Amino acid sequence: MEETEGHVLAGIPMNALALNLTRSTIRMQHTQTWRIDKSNRVHDLVVCLTGSAQYDIEGETVSMVPGCAMLLNADTRFVGYSTSVEPYTGIAQHFTLDLFGRLDLMGQMQLKRAVALSRWDMLEKVVRHYRETAPPYSTTLQQHHVFMFLLTEFIEQAFVGWREQSVGNVANPDQLSLAIMVAASQIAADPLSEHIVQQVLDAAPYNLDYFKREFRRKVGWTPDKFQEFKRMERAMGLLAGGCTVKRAAALSGYGDAYYFSRMFKRYIGVSPQGYRDAERMSREGAFPRGEEDGQIVYPLARS
Repeated sequence: MEETEGHVLAGIPMNALALNLTRSTIRMQHTQTWRIDKSNRVHDLVVCLTGSAQYDIEGETVSMVPGCAMLLNADTRFVGYSTSVEPYTGIAQHFTLDLFGRLDLMGQMQLKRAVALSRWDMLEKVVRHYRETAPPYSTTLQQHHVFMFLLTEFIEQAFVGWREQSVGNVANPDQLSLAIMVAASQIAADPLSEHIVQQVLDAAPYNLDYFKREFRRKVGWTPDKFQEFKRMERAMGLLAGGCTVKRAAALSGYGDAYYFSRMFKRYIGVSPQGYRDAERMSREGAFPRGEEDGQIVYPLARS
């Protein structure tokens, strides 16, 4: 089985998240004598551009060098100091990320304290642009979008798992919503797994039928059908990239290309070959009648 293309936040609807940059970006420019000892009331993502520094956080030591990103969780005391002659520069952004307006999403995840960003050759340019364009006393819409991109990159690498939910909180509707979003994210991250749906259902501290019913109400699919739809999304990308129907079926978890084609048409509204043809027409500048703006909507209307 090949590596899946899911992401940690893939099952969470965009309108369920609320990002707030609580202050202007700190454009770090620290000399060799820099030292800090404090805690923040909100989360703080730090990314190093030049130089180096060391942080002591709750008994853990973190070394920051260019390309490293670190999350300082809210209400966590830390001591930081420069460890290089070269100025220690980068960004530090204070933020909150709430789910459904009330739940701290960062607090629901187990994350590594710091990571070396794997796509630093590209991300370095983004971080430098973010630093150079940050206004001194405010935040902007562009900053919110760019920071969410940087934060997502950090989460994808730092993610260890979702924190276990307390059975004592199951009556809280916010906890139910969180449990559903966690389950959807886990399915979306590994849609090729034969056991992923059963695993997420077993982990949910709710009555099985009740949880499946609420999952469908919140997500729009039952857990099983949501997994199948995520497989179809994978197949769409493979077909658009030039894969044959048989190859796309195999890479999407289907050993029977005929069965895959039937399910693809049921979910997407067009056969796999028809989807390939429509994508090719789009790339060549031709669109189905009524879709001249280039936005092909699936499932396609049936004639």
